[in-house]
Amino acid sequence: MAASGLGYYASFEPLGWWPAGILSIIFLILGLSPWNSPTRLSSTVSARWGMVLGFTQSLVAFLFLLPWVGEFVGKTPYLALVFALSLYGILLGGVGALILKQRWGLTGFVLFFVSVEYFRSSWPFGGFSWVRLAWGQIDGPFASLARWGGPALVTAATVGCAASLLALVWHSKRTMSVLSLSVIALATILAHSQVNNPDNTVGFRTVAAIQGNVPRMGLDFNAQRRAVLTNHVRESEKVTEPVDFMIWPENSVDVNPLRDPQSAQLVEEALQHSGVPILIGTITEDEVGDRNTMLVMDPKAGPQDFHYKKYLQPFGEYMPMRNLLRHVSKYVDLAGNFQPGTGDGVVTIAGIKLGIATCYEVAFDNAGRDAVLHGAQLLSTPTNNATFGFTNMTYQQLAMSRMRALELDRAVVVSATSGVSAMVQPDGTVSQSTRIFEANHLVAELPLRDNLTFAARYGVIVQLLMVIMGVLSGAIALFKHQFHPVSAQQKRARKKRKK
Repeated sequence: MAASGLGYYASFEPLGWWPAGILSIIFLILGLSPWNSPTRLSSTVSARWGMVLGFTQSLVAFLFLLPWVGEFVGKTPYLALVFALSLYGILLGGVGALILKQRWGLTGFVLFFVSVEYFRSSWPFGGFSWVRLAWGQIDGPFASLARWGGPALVTAATVGCAASLLALVWHSKRTMSVLSLSVIALATILAHSQVNNPDNTVGFRTVAAIQGNVPRMGLDFNAQRRAVLTNHVRESEKVTEPVDFMIWPENSVDVNPLRDPQSAQLVEEALQHSGVPILIGTITEDEVGDRNTMLVMDPKAGPQDFHYKKYLQPFGEYMPMRNLLRHVSKYVDLAGNFQPGTGDGVVTIAGIKLGIATCYEVAFDNAGRDAVLHGAQLLSTPTNNATFGFTNMTYQQLAMSRMRALELDRAVVVSATSGVSAMVQPDGTVSQSTRIFEANHLVAELPLRDNLTFAARYGVIVQLLMVIMGVLSGAIALFKHQFHPVSAQQKRARKKRKK
């Protein structure tokens, strides 16, 4: 199980060894499977032992995957998150072991894996979809399936490939495993053939992504008032190529320019120098409360359209159970008290519809899908990674933006305060990028698209169908375990031993 967890981690960026994700699932199934040896088909794995194995696999994977969570707030929040996420491993391992005892066990396990991933990405506090298996497949052959079913289908194909390879080697129904692999391969080829079709392009815009960098790393990166803003103004002034608009990162304007005259003056300086609209990231306040806001500023008309971040990061941008957890960690009161927005994630800038998934939002399927369904022709991921130092967080997040490009057939502009900023093409490739913790900017002519992929229209239905079938697989396995604890396979094995 430790090897499975390590493989899971290794598939994610910046290592990006996508075959390790398939190997991870192979090791997981081997550990849980009743037919994990060609000479001991009667061996069984109890549900309790499956729980231990599933928890161990998840624990190892997330311990290596998420240390950036505690980079500046200590080990306690990091370990608490890893432990909470690993509880889903108990569910996966315990019920998964029972599913694998059935004749249809491999198919049921694939669907149940998708179900567990869905629940882990949804609950509690909106879930934590950062650790979905699909993100580690961004450079693998299954990534293009995202345009048909989003990351959920990529996860299903990865687990399905692992299950089919195992069945091909050890299982009696080799014809079915060959058929499964063939279906996965054919679907992947067909999906890839549809990626980045130039006929879907309706125009182009030249965009600048500004990475101004920060004066210091850590939670107090913006403690020096207007320093982050000044950095982004100065970097914007270095753009010499003609552009249609600029995108600054989340929190790039560290003091609200709608209330602070000095900040407003600095933003105005950048607007007049560039002569084009700029999407800025700042903190605003209204009658509801504080908002994490991306605001379109026009050099002639001033403040225009805006996006309030909808999917807020629990324990960071807001603190659930603040009064209780205040006694656990001294960092609790450093968490914000932001209020979520309710918009469609689209702003109008320079005459086009721009979809926005601010930082943490990129991990949520609905953020990008809602935007393109409401007309977004281009996507952006303005983000602030300064609080996570030189960790893997920014590379993991970039992989998500790349997956969204593939899923929704849109170019994506990633603009980060401290890196990595990137220009992502609709096929998920990175055409330009910056290094981490440097002041820099990117300029690229990007295609505009107005087509809707199958995933944009029906991705939620594809996922829910797999989740429902996965839950049913688990329920049937539990029912059989409760009322028919001895499987047909075990009965046959007993008869062979008696002979």
